[in-house]
Amino acid sequence: MLLTTCVFDAYGTLFDVNAAARIAANEPNRETFKEVWPSVSNQWRLKQLQYTWLRSMTHSYTDFWTVTKNSLDYALESHGLHENLELKERLLALYWELQPYPEVSSMLKNLKTKGIKTAILSNGSPEMLNSAVKSSNLSGVVDEIISVETVKIFKPSSVVYEQVENVIGCSKSKVLFVSSNGWDIAGAAGFGFETAWVNRSKDPIDRLPNKPAHILENLETIPSFFDK
Repeated sequence: MLLTTCVFDAYGTLFDVNAAARIAANEPNRETFKEVWPSVSNQWRLKQLQYTWLRSMTHSYTDFWTVTKNSLDYALESHGLHENLELKERLLALYWELQPYPEVSSMLKNLKTKGIKTAILSNGSPEMLNSAVKSSNLSGVVDEIISVETVKIFKPSSVVYEQVENVIGCSKSKVLFVSSNGWDIAGAAGFGFETAWVNRSKDPIDRLPNKPAHILENLETIPSFFDK
C-alpha cells in the first residue's frame, strides 16, 4: 500500500533540542554557562525523557511543559547553577522557539508539493508545539499537530500512536513515522507504522523489539519515500 502520510516527532527530530542552551551560552555575560552548556543541555534532555517514561509507568501524568521545567531544574542544580534564576527563565523562554534543523523547511515544502499529508505527533503540549511551529514559519507545511495531551500518557504508549489514525483518519499502513529517538521508533514500528530513524549522532540501534525500517543521517531524503 502506498504511503500517503508523513508523521514527525518534534523535539530532536524537527527541532534542535540543544538550540536553547547553545543560544543562551553565546549571549553576553554567560562565561560560566558557556563552559558547561553541552553537559547541561544533554542532562536536561535526558531527564526530560526519563520523567515522561516514569510518569507513564506510575500513572502520574502531567503536561510536558511541567516535565521540561522539572528537568531543567535538575540539570541546573547538578551543575551548581540553580540559583541563577535569570538563566533559567532565559532557557525556558528559548525552548518555546527552538530552531528547526536546516533541512526541515525545504523538506516539508517538498512533501506538500507532492500532496503528502504532514503531521507532528509529540509529547509536547499543544501550546509548546504551536509556538515552535509558528516561530519556525512552518505553519503552512504542517497539516496537523497531535499532542499526547489528548490521551494523557507519553510515548511510546500505543495509545499515543493510535491518535494518528483517530485524528487524520488514515490507516497506519499508509504512514511513514519519522523520529530521532530509537525508543520512539521501536514503539511506532510495533504499532504498525513504517519507520525512519534519523540518527544524526550515528548511535547504535537500541536493543529493543521492532527495529527501524530505514536509518537516515538527516531529513533531506524523506520526500523520496513518497516517489514510489
